[in-house]
Amino acid sequence: MASTSGQEHRLQHDALNAAGCDCIASEAESGADENARPRLQRLLANLSGDDTLVVRRLDRLAQSVKELITVANRLSERKVCLRSLNGQIDTTTPQGRMMFHVFALIAQFGRDLIAERTRAGLEAARASGRIIGRRRLLAPAHITQAQAWLTSTQVTQAQAAKAFGVSWPTLLRALSPAKELSE
Repeated sequence: MASTSGQEHRLQHDALNAAGCDCIASEAESGADENARPRLQRLLANLSGDDTLVVRRLDRLAQSVKELITVANRLSERKVCLRSLNGQIDTTTPQGRMMFHVFALIAQFGRDLIAERTRAGLEAARASGRIIGRRRLLAPAHITQAQAWLTSTQVTQAQAAKAFGVSWPTLLRALSPAKELSE
């Protein structure tokens, strides 16, 4: 399973083909929401006893240790084997099941470290005064001008938005905080 569009699927496909997989499923959606991966869900639902689910790495199958263990347990209940090419994990053996849990914990630890470093970096950037996030499309002067136009009914919302090169919902969102401040 491949999860994000920025990743190179070819490496994963090549590894799975070399492992002799009959069916390969990949998707571009993020794995943050398990419902956002319909191909994976369909694949898991179609597996039956004597099937083996092969993944290049365990983190391609789930986004957390809890989710990974849940998937592995559901597969085990249905007599479906799980095999990871990275680490040579095969859940048909006791040693493979133990290694599965060890690698799952290591993968979660790695994700947690990345998340912690990201949070620390964002906090440091904010503390130094850097603005985090998307650049605002409308300057305060544009918002003031749009308010004046709309108050005097010189132009419609759509015309004002077009004049500033934004959509009218973007203009309305920009005007909302300004309305709250004036009330």
